[in-house]
Amino acid sequence: MHRWSKLFVPTLREAPADAEVASHKFLVRSGYIRQLGAGIYSYLFLGQRSINKIIGIVREEMDKIGQEFLLPAIHPAEIWEQSGRWTTMGQNMFRLQDRKGAWLCLGMTHEEVMTDIARKELRSYKQLPQIWYQIQTKFRDEPRPKSGLLRVRQFIMKDAYSFDLDAAGLDKSFDLHDQVYRTIFTRCGLDFVAVEADSGAMGGSQSQEFMVYTDAGEDLIVSCPKCHYAANIEKAISRLSPVIDLAPTGDGKPELVSTPGIATIADVAKFFSISEAQDIKCVAYMAETKSSKGESAWNPVAVFLRGDHQVNETKLLGLVKAVDLRPMQAEELERYIHGPAGFLGPIGLQHAKALGDEGLVVIADHALEGRENMVCGANKLDYHYRNVTPGRDFTWTVAVDVRNVVEGEGCPQCGSPLKVAKAVEVGHIFKLGYKYTESMGARVLDPNGKEVTPIMGSYGIGIERILTSAIEQSHDANGFWLPRSIAPFEVVVTITNATDANLVPIGERIAKDLEAAGFDVLLDDRDERAGVKFKDADLVGIPYRINVGKKAAEGRVELVTRSTATSEDVAIADVVTALRNTAGVA
Repeated sequence: MHRWSKLFVPTLREAPADAEVASHKFLVRSGYIRQLGAGIYSYLFLGQRSINKIIGIVREEMDKIGQEFLLPAIHPAEIWEQSGRWTTMGQNMFRLQDRKGAWLCLGMTHEEVMTDIARKELRSYKQLPQIWYQIQTKFRDEPRPKSGLLRVRQFIMKDAYSFDLDAAGLDKSFDLHDQVYRTIFTRCGLDFVAVEADSGAMGGSQSQEFMVYTDAGEDLIVSCPKCHYAANIEKAISRLSPVIDLAPTGDGKPELVSTPGIATIADVAKFFSISEAQDIKCVAYMAETKSSKGESAWNPVAVFLRGDHQVNETKLLGLVKAVDLRPMQAEELERYIHGPAGFLGPIGLQHAKALGDEGLVVIADHALEGRENMVCGANKLDYHYRNVTPGRDFTWTVAVDVRNVVEGEGCPQCGSPLKVAKAVEVGHIFKLGYKYTESMGARVLDPNGKEVTPIMGSYGIGIERILTSAIEQSHDANGFWLPRSIAPFEVVVTITNATDANLVPIGERIAKDLEAAGFDVLLDDRDERAGVKFKDADLVGIPYRINVGKKAAEGRVELVTRSTATSEDVAIADVVTALRNTAGVA
């Protein structure tokens, strides 16, 4: 039995000044964590107990489909060079040299290490499929650590990797992880949603995130309450309401109009007495691409979309296969578009015929297709065109969806209004394809004796993010409450007066009975005022409390449910049964 009087639980009455989100405030105040440096935290007794319980759930479920490994945290540069990511990871990667001058890094993720094992050990299709996982510390040189454990430089991740003979096998491995992840997050008590997502630096095709809605989140999730469509803002699409096109003027061909000083979308709409949806906006970028040798090149990209829409830069990065974007400067605008900022337009542009070709890449958002008689810049200072019809008056390299979805737009599946809200990512599963096995030379023999490349999947869970998300979704002004499955203790037995010789043995007996019944129990036997004990119990995330006070003389104690702040008197003899009923324990 754990006695609070013997434990190190350094609770605080005030949150640190730099804590902005609830989970950060309460993790520090409750004594779960202490900060060592920017984005670097120590897990104290209560925090480590919760982390261990989360890891236990993850391990128990992953063992049903995979085999647990433990891989090095320090990697030689060579394997990252072979995959091409030594350069593309940039400053996010911690790099160091050993005494001989060889370059190494601290592992951000382990695709390369797992693939290295696979290429050395897997020889035949008979050894496939394989699912290997680990629960291990990862490192990322986060440029702006913040929000406690949500954005850090050292963190614990469960990462798994699948190796299959073909795409059909990968589909099965992906689906297995999807099912297991849903079970893990459900057991951890999270209210989560699975969404279509961007693969980012991991590469690959299909990608799915598991998200928990909270204002502390840095991701935006688009979802439909009616049909359950859900996607990260980086992947989301929507149905747009019809826009009434303008009537043509004159002969209906593009007409040059003097617009002195009219450079913003709002000013253009006012000048022409139109809506912003009837204007064509240009956003001009230079996109950085990197070769396999790490050499950078900056290429011009012009995006044209409705005046009331915004470019989703993640969609754009993926489309042009770039690692970074920046706005074109004045001299670049003149060189590639031949016009000044505020008056840029698509008419007359010489553009690349296909993505990957040299020259200016012109991208038209899908929402421009089928439109007529729009207004756009004329690539001439103080002039615009009207009567501009996309496809007739200008063409493009590619027409795609490249905009942000806005709340209230129609669901792409059922047409109902979409919701856009912040969320925290707790898990992410990818179909990597052949990105790593191909570049690193992993091969096996298929049933016909032909040498083929195995196909991979990658599957991650942020251990600390489960804890922080649980706090974000379950807290009030006094503290937080965790689900029984991941709380450091399920119940605290609080002896309201530790100097009362009658109460102490009753409290100890109740604690022992609960422990014998399978509950994880903390006995608060501290010589503190009852109010202090109650405040601490409310603060530290334990879902149930048994108050052993004056009513004990009458054979009764108080059972408090932290999530609802409700209580009931129960007979001492019935405490175990009452807690089982309240907690829903069979």
